[in-house]
Amino acid sequence: MSTLKTWVSAMRLRTLPLAASAILLGIALSDLHYSATGTVAVLCICTAICLQILSNLANDYGDFIKGTDNDNRVGNMRALQSGNITTLQMKNAIILFVILSLTSGISLLYNATQGQLNAIFLVFFALGVIAIIAAIKYTVGKRAYGYSGLGDVAVFVFFGPVSVIGTFLLCNGLAFNWSSDWKIFLPTVGVGLLSTAVLNTNNIRDIENDQASGKFTIPVKIGLHKARVYHSALISVALLSFMAYLIIGYTHWLLLLQLPAMVLIVKAWKGVLTTDPSPVYNGFLKQLSLGTLLFVLVFILTHIGSRLLMVSELINTFAKP
Repeated sequence: MSTLKTWVSAMRLRTLPLAASAILLGIALSDLHYSATGTVAVLCICTAICLQILSNLANDYGDFIKGTDNDNRVGNMRALQSGNITTLQMKNAIILFVILSLTSGISLLYNATQGQLNAIFLVFFALGVIAIIAAIKYTVGKRAYGYSGLGDVAVFVFFGPVSVIGTFLLCNGLAFNWSSDWKIFLPTVGVGLLSTAVLNTNNIRDIENDQASGKFTIPVKIGLHKARVYHSALISVALLSFMAYLIIGYTHWLLLLQLPAMVLIVKAWKGVLTTDPSPVYNGFLKQLSLGTLLFVLVFILTHIGSRLLMVSELINTFAKP
């Protein structure tokens, strides 16, 4: 494999749809409840992509240094494991994406706060720094939290509330009305749990090698059977959360098209429940990541379409003699 292809592989571009899903959901919810700002929305996406690539590079580095990425690993060969990239080069790439994440994040906050260095700017800046640290410390260092089963919590928090609600607030000028906006927590929980299910799929695939390498993920701690029960709980509660939001905010039959959009998610779910850990899980990871993005896109399109149809129907009603 060439060095360029190795770097592309190290960035794990297939994980970007998952990062984009949470941000796009936050933008859509902001626009549904208020009016999203275009520049801020684009910068939210750029920042999320930089953070996701940073996390992927740091994960490659941390697992390689700890010896977790070895010949017994079930997943695709990692960049450092292949020998085409040195540890120094990977360290420099990590530093580069820390800088890119900070640059994009500061630009995002500057636009969202209209250039004011206020408490809101500082709070979101602190969250950004925490996100960068979390991206690195997942597998890097002696106290890497991914090796003690805390990765699931971090994924839920950063792909759920931090990404969705943070984007929601930044895109609408920090407006939030509890009486009407509380509903956004339902899809926020949904996308956070689906993201956690992606991590759990990965960890079930690698359960034997992780156990041998001292990486105590949730599946390693509770065993394969309970990990599948946990997996079912993650996906079922996620889908129920989206359905609850649909029922509460139901305005038009077009919104019901969200239900068949869950098919890829359910298919990946079934695969994990019926297949022993093997390289086949790479396909389930792809299905669940793309299925989450597809569902979010359908979520957005059905809400836009339902609004347009409702306006059209209203115009037609008044146009009748």
